[in-house]
Parts: sequence; C-alpha cells; structure tokens
Amino acid sequence: MTNTADYEPQATLADREASGAVAIVTGGGSGIGAATAQSLTAAGWSVVICGRRAGALARVADATGAHPIVTDTTDKAAVARLVESTATRFGRLDGLVLNAGVVRPGPVGELSDSDWAAMVETNLTAPYRLLHTALPHLVRSSGAAVGVSSVSGLRASGGTPGYNATKAGLSMLLQSVAVDYGPRGVRANVVCPGWTRTEMADEEMAELGGERGLDAEQAYRLASALVPLPRPAYAAEVAATIAWLLSPAASYVNAAVLPVDGGHSAVDVGTVALDPRFSLAVPTP
Repeated sequence: MTNTADYEPQATLADREASGAVAIVTGGGSGIGAATAQSLTAAGWSVVICGRRAGALARVADATGAHPIVTDTTDKAAVARLVESTATRFGRLDGLVLNAGVVRPGPVGELSDSDWAAMVETNLTAPYRLLHTALPHLVRSSGAAVGVSSVSGLRASGGTPGYNATKAGLSMLLQSVAVDYGPRGVRANVVCPGWTRTEMADEEMAELGGERGLDAEQAYRLASALVPLPRPAYAAEVAATIAWLLSPAASYVNAAVLPVDGGHSAVDVGTVALDPRFSLAVPTP
C-alpha cells in the first residue's frame, strides 16, 4: 500500500522561515520589489535587493532590513556577481523574484529598435541570465522563482507591443523552468498584476490625468473603472502573493500564471456596452 506521507510536504512555512531562507529580489528599490522585500523580511527571510539606484535601495534596506546590492541586471558579469556573492554570504539561495522591468510606448510601426531592444534586454534576457546563474543554487535548496509579468502579458494593451511581448515571454520562460526543473525540486510561477500603485504607474496616471484634466486619484479611478474590483492594487497586495508562491504553503503550485488584477483579465470587453453602469460614446468611423 502506498504511504501518503511520502507525498506530503516535508517542510512547513515555519520550518522554512526558521531555516534562514534567502531570496534575491530584482527591482527592489521601489514598488512591488520594495513591498516584496518588506513581506519576505517580515516572514524571516534574508533578502538581497538589487537595482540601479543606490539611494532607492538604501532607503528600502533601512526600512526592511534587506541587503542592497547595486546591480544592472542587463550586465551579464554583474548578474553573476550578484548571485554568487549572495550564495557565498548566506550559504544558500532559496528564492528568486524577477521583478525589474521597463516599458517603452509606441505601436509596432513607430517603436524604435533601441526601445525594443531595451525591453527585450531588461524584461526577458536579464531574467533568463539570472535564472541561468541561480538555478544550480535553487536546485540545491529545492527553491522557487517568481516572475513579475503583467496583465499586458495576458491581454494586448494598446500602444505597448514591446512590453506586451516581453512580459508574455517572461511568463513562458518561467513556465519552461517549471517544466524542466520541477523534477529537480524547483518551482517557478508568475504573477500578472494589473494597475498597481507604484512609481511607474503614478507617472502614467499623471500623464493620463494631464490629458483628461484629472488629478492622480481620479486618473486611477478612470483606469480601473472596468475592473470588477474597481481600484488599483497596492504593491503590498502583489507582494503578499509573491511571498506565498515562494513559501512551502504553495508547495504544489508550479507553472502557474496568476493574475493579481482585481478581475481585470476576466472582463469580456464585448459586453461592456450592455452594462448599465457604463456609458460609452459611439466611436467615429
């Protein structure tokens, strides 16, 4: 008779926390990355945050107890130093959060080669290099990786084809890791946030508000009007999901692409005109 205990997780969340688990969080100087550092350190993890802005990293480190390392994740040698210095300092690596990203707007016919290349390099190639370097350590620790994609990786957002494509690619990259390295004990998952209160989103809301004569809060309400939970997320809400995916509480969650979007990606846009809560103008032919 099969012993079902053979298939039960051997570590609880408390066990993982007590063992001194270690994570690297890219883009850790603000937004979702900073909130993830806060969530993980509060749970007992040792967290290394990286990014290009030393001042921003220092402020997050002071607030959370995370360890800052200034790193350009598009620099292959810098990525290798980041991973190896973390593993040497702490003796292990249990989690990798691939959060750093950039957006350069413009439809395909207008997007420059340099803007396309910047998004591919930061949003897709840099995560590949980090995974390539970190996976031996994650295999040893039976660790986990989480990619921070976007609803733009699930549904095409107008005017941002490079962002859409690279975020969709990030999701497939993590799913491929899940398939290839799951048999070796590594889990890899993806979160896809919708509008989230971050520095990047604040800038976009300022631009939208300027065009429509709205303040930032009104712009957020407008951008979230069709979301079933009609508000933007807080970075801490996305971070809580990431922390859960890294933890043994999610020990059988692998290759998941999880929207954290208030229901945004579930909306059938073809029925919005039938919803009495909204009034739409007839588009000009």
